[in-house]
Amino acid sequence: MPRWTTACLSLIIAAVACVVSRPAAADGPKGIEAIDTVVVIYAENRSFDNLFGNYPGANGLADAKSAAPQVDRDGKVLAELPPVWGGLTEKGVEPAITEADTTAKHLPNAPFAIDSARGFNLPLNVATRDLVHRFYQNQMQIDGGRNDRFAAYGDAGGLVMGYYDGSKQKLWDIARRYTLADNFFMGAFGGSFLNHFWLICACTPAYPHAKETDAKDQIAKVGKDGVTLVTVPGSPASAMHGVPYFAKDGTLTPDLYAVNTMQPAYAPSGNPLKRNDDPVRPSSSKTLTPQTEKNIGDLLSAHGTKWVWYAGGWAEGLKEGCYKESGSNFQCHHQPFNYFADMAPGTKARAQHLLDAGLNGETFIKAIDAGKLQPVVFYKPRGELNEHPGYADVVSGDDHIAELVAHLEKSPQWAHMLVIITYDENGGFWDHVAPPKGDRWGPGTRIPMIVVSPFAKKGEVDKTFYDTTSILRFITKRFDLPELPGLRSRADALIANGNPAPGDLTNALDLPK
Repeated sequence: MPRWTTACLSLIIAAVACVVSRPAAADGPKGIEAIDTVVVIYAENRSFDNLFGNYPGANGLADAKSAAPQVDRDGKVLAELPPVWGGLTEKGVEPAITEADTTAKHLPNAPFAIDSARGFNLPLNVATRDLVHRFYQNQMQIDGGRNDRFAAYGDAGGLVMGYYDGSKQKLWDIARRYTLADNFFMGAFGGSFLNHFWLICACTPAYPHAKETDAKDQIAKVGKDGVTLVTVPGSPASAMHGVPYFAKDGTLTPDLYAVNTMQPAYAPSGNPLKRNDDPVRPSSSKTLTPQTEKNIGDLLSAHGTKWVWYAGGWAEGLKEGCYKESGSNFQCHHQPFNYFADMAPGTKARAQHLLDAGLNGETFIKAIDAGKLQPVVFYKPRGELNEHPGYADVVSGDDHIAELVAHLEKSPQWAHMLVIITYDENGGFWDHVAPPKGDRWGPGTRIPMIVVSPFAKKGEVDKTFYDTTSILRFITKRFDLPELPGLRSRADALIANGNPAPGDLTNALDLPK
């Protein structure tokens, strides 16, 4: 082949490679319009320091040395961390680490590496026990921004201060290639149930007639400050002597908002149904009435923008139910759209928007590979793959999300895609950064968030203040949607308390101009 031909071919190949790798053509969409597909991957129950505390360049454990030490229930500094009440590992999990083992460790009053000799040599692929992560306890642990009562008001003693050498995670590698946010907070205080609502509607579900039903027994007993649960006589005075006992640690606030886990009125539900297509559950103290607040799905549908919630194990959950010890550990309270009346069984909206992702996300992956993702996609892994302490380890979820990212990067839609990887809440784990003061619902504790996109600022740590509502803010801005009331009230409350409004994620992106 003549040299000039070879040279020309080389120039052509280089030009094609340049075009393929370029996020958007010079004459293509500009700014936020360059994003056509938004994918939200929602994992479970990890604080930022728990997994990313040693990430280079992040506000992590090296910056936590000046953080307040943990104090006891009387406000005095603990001489050491309490034992891990009930033991570190769940029953049947090896290696077994008992409560006595943790007592003998005499852990110093400081963060410790769970997977090191200083901790318990328990690697990332072994599930620890669960920790309390509830609405009032989270606020009591944050203690006005001091973050010094996690051990005092948790139920797992010193485990709250545990973290991992996260450099072994595949998500660390993904963060290095894209953008890690180190100032991202969970949208609401407490657990998964409430934070899933804040992901889709920036709202707290209400149960206005609860006092007329069996749910009246679920109303929490709270002190005059509206935050502190009332303890009962005989409750251990010190965290060194046991877990606190509360008079009524219910699912409802005194003014009848649902803040801790309640079950949906539609299958799949943690309460048994007569049939999977029952439209409404019979009365139950732990079943939430169908909700009617506007959510992001409603706004997208009204705008004519397609969207979907992919749930890992949805089909099996419908068939077999929830929280199984064997088979798919499907989590019913992780499916927020299933709580809304307009998604009731038999509706067209339900069939269009609530889809089974497959047990291991295989149906979701097929849509990725085929380039058939809708403009807005939420993906919730099933229990074993979501990293939730108590029933999942970190490695299984980390591997799963990394596999998804590998498929997304090869998708025909990749050139105009934004992928948001985050966690619903902290799972009870301590973090040294105090959440900014907002409204009565949050923000809560800091959690990890990674922006994956051709437009992500590569290898950067984004210091912008975000919370879970930032995801809704981006979707709202990109698709020119009306603002959900909760977005405005959250921003107003933060500003009124001297804080900035949450960002909309665009600071993590280098969008075409």
